[in-house]
Parts: sequence; structure tokens; C-alpha cells
Amino acid sequence: MAANPLVHGPQQPADMLLRDVHVLDPRAGVDGRHDVRVRAGEIAEIAPPGTLAHQPDEELLEGQGRRLLPAFFDPHVHMRTPGHEHKEDLDSGTRAAAAGGYAAVLAMPNTDPVLDSAPLLRSLRDTAAREARISIGFLPCITRGLQGEQLTEMAELRQEGAVGFTDDGMPVQSAGMLRKALQYQRLCGGVIALHEEDPTLSRGGCVHEGVVSAALGIGGIPTISESTMVARDAALAGYEDARVHFQHLSCVASVDAVAHAKAQGWRVSTEVSPHHLLLTEQDVRSMDTRMKMNPPLATEADRQALIEGLRSGTIDCVATDHAPHAREEKEVPFEQAPMGTTGLETAFAALYTGLVLPGVLDLKLLVERMTAGAQLFELPTPHVVPGELANLTLVDLDAEWVAGERGWESRSENCCFAGRKLHGRVLLTLSGGAVVYRERAFSVVGA
Repeated sequence: MAANPLVHGPQQPADMLLRDVHVLDPRAGVDGRHDVRVRAGEIAEIAPPGTLAHQPDEELLEGQGRRLLPAFFDPHVHMRTPGHEHKEDLDSGTRAAAAGGYAAVLAMPNTDPVLDSAPLLRSLRDTAAREARISIGFLPCITRGLQGEQLTEMAELRQEGAVGFTDDGMPVQSAGMLRKALQYQRLCGGVIALHEEDPTLSRGGCVHEGVVSAALGIGGIPTISESTMVARDAALAGYEDARVHFQHLSCVASVDAVAHAKAQGWRVSTEVSPHHLLLTEQDVRSMDTRMKMNPPLATEADRQALIEGLRSGTIDCVATDHAPHAREEKEVPFEQAPMGTTGLETAFAALYTGLVLPGVLDLKLLVERMTAGAQLFELPTPHVVPGELANLTLVDLDAEWVAGERGWESRSENCCFAGRKLHGRVLLTLSGGAVVYRERAFSVVGA
């Protein structure tokens, strides 16, 4: 594999003193108010609040007790490059991520053309080295053309910098084909991430199969379309001693299947998206196409199982499945609209508002789960400790804002949380030691 599978555009290393910030890093065991100095892009010092002297060559920011967190990591985003740059590109997508407090993301391969060859991966990485605002890695296809019939040159792709492999958006329907991929994984490494869906069960559906689909007269997708594939592929991973990651779980049965797999000692991990943690099929009654996603929003019982799975560790991390679409694509009858919602700019605030403030989840656990994806994909996990590269986000937990009221950094606006009042605003993000986002109202307060 390439020496560094994550790439980013040109950056100016930060020299900055963050005075009196409340540092919260669950992995490092830090939870208290400190001064934090960033020098040449690295965390140079952490000291009691008000004790670090401001140097004339560094920016001074008064934290006033706001939370300084390790920046988030998203293992599941769609950047739409190449082929659909009118929806998103590497610049706008990583800018949106930075605004949401993310220091790194992994991009999916269902582009046009699909990312299934080393030359195309090389080209994308070269583009990212010019345009990406934060660190970005790529997950090329498992099978050529996402067709499920022939494996890609996985070893060659790994040498070119592939973090792992996925046919995201398309399940690997053939168990035999997936088994070959898992066997090949032993030779080249890399995590195999799986979109779990049985098309023979989901075909023709666009919402969860249940009372709402019946009331609306819209074709439904049963949860067994996902859960049976999760159970099958977990068993394959166990048999081959392979490393797999299940994407965007949405239902009770899938959580149970993952719990069973982990109890057997199989090397599986999984993610859940903010919309599945906060919304249900009842939100689809509005026929708002921003509520149409795959897998579809399910029942309240499913939502509660996902929350409990995240709390217990059965579900390892949060991933947005950021899926931008052009306005004209979503402004059509519900059945005709593409599936997907954006989420990078709202993920933390939506989860903080919906789960932490009501006391459902602890803030420490949310931060841990929003940064855990890096470790799952065998990449460095951000820490707020001296000597580490500065991958940080500064958050004002008391700030209230309406999602989308000032527009979006993303090129697309199909966010399922648009118009909602949220608590917790990202003020500043550092990625790879550089300032990559600063909230408009949050400026230099010292020089």
C-alpha cells in the first residue's frame, strides 16, 4: 500500500494558542479546561488554563470553555467525482466535511466511471492532492464495474493507495464471489466494506415495508433484505477469518446478527448513520424526498436497537453516508427521486441535539464513536495529546442554529435535517495540522 493512503491539498501548518478550552478526548482520558498550543501543525503543549504565554508569531483564540475535541472521521461519503461534479466534488465535499468538524473521510467508488482501476485511483489521489481541504482516502470497487462478476486488481489498487474495497450502493450478491474477495484480502490487506441488501427482496421498494408504506401506497423494502445479507456475510468472514465492515445498519435484526458475529470472535465491524439514529418511517409521511434513503428509515423499535447497539459497542462508529443530489433530481415525485441525504455538516449537531442533550447518550461516547472509523480502517486516530498532528475541532455546545439557514458548504442541499433547530456549532476545524474551517462569526481575538 502507498505510504500514506490519505491525501489532502496544499496546507499551511498552524501556529496557534487556544486559550482556556475544555479538552475532551475519551481515548486519551482528557476531560477538563486547558490551554493548547499548536506549533507548526503539531500539538506542542497542553497546560492548565491561562498558563501558556501568547507568542507574537501565533494566532490567539479565546476558547472561553468551549469544547476542543479530536476531529471526526467519516468512513462513508460520496464525493461524486468523477462524473457528477455538479452534485459534489473534492473541494466542496471536503469543505462540507471540515464545516462539520471532520479531519478525514473515505470516499465511495460508485462514480462515473466507477473507481475500479489503479490509473483512475491515481488520478483521483492526484486531484485530491490539489483540491481536498481535509484528508481523504478512497475505497475502490470489490468487483469490476460494480457488476459482482469479476474481482478488481485488489493488490494493484492497494499499492496505489486504496484504504480498502467496497461495492457500496451495490451488494455483492454472489456468496462465492464475496468469498473470493475475502480470500484475496489475505494477500493484499485492506478492509472490505459491504452495503448489505438482497435485491430480490428490495426490488421495487423505496421506503420501509410496514404501516407507512401501506398507508402511502408505496412499495416497501423489508428489513430482511439487509439483515439476511449481514448474517450471511458475517458467517463468510468468520469462515475465512476475513476483516469486513458492514455499512449503515438500519434494523434490529442486523444489530442482532452483528452481535452474534462478534460473540463468535469474527472480525467484523459496523457503522450507523445519524438519520437512522434520529428518524423513523413516520418522517416519510411528509413525502419529503430528503427522507428517502437506502436503507430506508425503519421503525422506532429499529431506531432504539441502533442506539443501544451504538452504546454497547456492537455498532462501532458513526458514518454519514453523505449522498449529495442536485435539486432537480430530488424535486420530483417521491418514487422517482434518488435515494440519499447529505449529512457532513449536520452530523455532530443533530446527534448532540437528539441524543446527548436528552441524556440518551453521553458526549464522551458520541465523540469516541465519531472518531472510531479511523482505527477500524487501520488509520491513525486523532488524539489531543502533545506530539500529535493537530486534527482538532472546536465546538460551541451552547450555540443554537437552524440547519441550512445560511446555506451549505456542500454543492447539494438534500439534507434530511434541513430547517431543524440544532444545538452545538463547529467553530474551527484543523486537519493535518492546518486550519481548514472557521465559522464566519468566530475570528481572531488576539495577535
